[in-house]
Amino acid sequence: MKRFLLSLVLGTLISLAPASFAQDAKPAADAAATAASAPAAAAPAAAAASAPAATAPAGAPAAAPAAAPAPTPNKGDTAWMIVATAFVILMTIPGLALFYGGLVRTKNMLSVLMQVFAVFSLLSILWAIYGYSIAFTEGNDFFGGFSRLFLAGITPDSNVATFSKGVVIPEYIYVAFQLTFAAITPCLILGAFAERVKFSAVLLFMILWFTFAYLPIAHMVWYWPGPDGATSQAAWDKAMLTAGWLNKKGALDFAGGTVVHINAGIAGLVGALVMGKRLGFGRESMAPHSLTMTMIGASLLWVGWFGFNVGSNLESNGSAAMVFVNTQLATAAAALAWMFGEWAFRGKPTMLGAASGAVAGLVAITPACGYVGPMGGIVLGAIAGLVCLWSVTWMKGKFGYDDSLDVFGVHCVGGILGALGTGVFCAPSLGGTGVYDYVANKVSADYSIAGQVWIQFQAVATTVIWSAVVAFIAYKIVDMVVGLRVTDEEEREGLDETQHGERAYNL
Repeated sequence: MKRFLLSLVLGTLISLAPASFAQDAKPAADAAATAASAPAAAAPAAAAASAPAATAPAGAPAAAPAAAPAPTPNKGDTAWMIVATAFVILMTIPGLALFYGGLVRTKNMLSVLMQVFAVFSLLSILWAIYGYSIAFTEGNDFFGGFSRLFLAGITPDSNVATFSKGVVIPEYIYVAFQLTFAAITPCLILGAFAERVKFSAVLLFMILWFTFAYLPIAHMVWYWPGPDGATSQAAWDKAMLTAGWLNKKGALDFAGGTVVHINAGIAGLVGALVMGKRLGFGRESMAPHSLTMTMIGASLLWVGWFGFNVGSNLESNGSAAMVFVNTQLATAAAALAWMFGEWAFRGKPTMLGAASGAVAGLVAITPACGYVGPMGGIVLGAIAGLVCLWSVTWMKGKFGYDDSLDVFGVHCVGGILGALGTGVFCAPSLGGTGVYDYVANKVSADYSIAGQVWIQFQAVATTVIWSAVVAFIAYKIVDMVVGLRVTDEEEREGLDETQHGERAYNL
């Protein structure tokens, strides 16, 4: 039976995916590495394993060189990655669930909690079955292979590379860490069409979007062969032929500006447009029912985001410490910028504004946190707070779309700003780390802000177009199969009762 199921799934995936998938590749190194770059602090130290052997006596027969021992994971790195993975789970359940739940009306609170909880669970299983393999094994420019279907071949002794030559972590914790990214990203989309979507439609859409949008974007941006192949320029060039399409271009995305936030944000906007506005939108009050819960959710997101960003370094070292500082400062700057901007233009600073600003700062610093300096992080966060405030007030009002919880205005707009800003503030002249050259084992002396911003723009444009097209097709398929929206009567009564037969509050 097991062999039959494996054959069935393989046949299904092969019919959907390009025929050129490789079957025997090793997993990628880091979810945030670039085609030939890493933070300067991640540079390998002088490796004892590479020290020359003692010279043999004159005239003695040459002894065969001893094979270098395989690297073993550092317990400190492994322990940190376990903690970071748990932090990202905390971001989603309960963090994101409470943040979104507090923003909807009382009659829809439970439905939002249920959607986040169920989608996170569903995507966790899909990641183990085929998601990890397609995202993080060698294939072609856009999709990985099938060598890790059902996590085949992974054992407690399996390791994957990190940013540093000769440094590895256990593959199981890398699988788990990337699982949390794959599971939280679709959950972000839920806020765009909250209070009007069928629960069955949510589940079916997430399967389609995850398979054909998240996985290929993750492979394009994050899959690379690891640094250990950079023994010479020719060897490195050959190794990088296996990298994802945007990775080999040199796109910088430390922890998910393109893969997570732009990817989810544009899919959310498409969903809001396809489904149409909520009943009474613009005429009835749709104020959040519990800003207390929203503040608690935002705070859990802030804390959990340290796992999201710092964990993406894969090692517990100085670079990880820098990422921590950048994440904290950018978030604080964005919260203050949104608060003071709202105070200046709308008369009063609000708790919702401060919480939204913090999330905007977290989003913007995500792709940049391993490449910019602390002052660059503050500037990037402050700009994100003001720009995202503008996007969810003026821009949303100007175009009139009903993005229920401002997924596009915060995640997509903030992600675009962060991705492009990475190209600017990565520059050493602005306090950034520059681009690391693994062949020369040092930071590259040549850094062009304009050149890197152009590469970042290509990554942004690719993500927007790819995700938007996949999302539109997926929404249409779901609408034909099960229907997207609940009936008008069900929407008026609330999704808690009509979709789940229970209420968040029994008063």
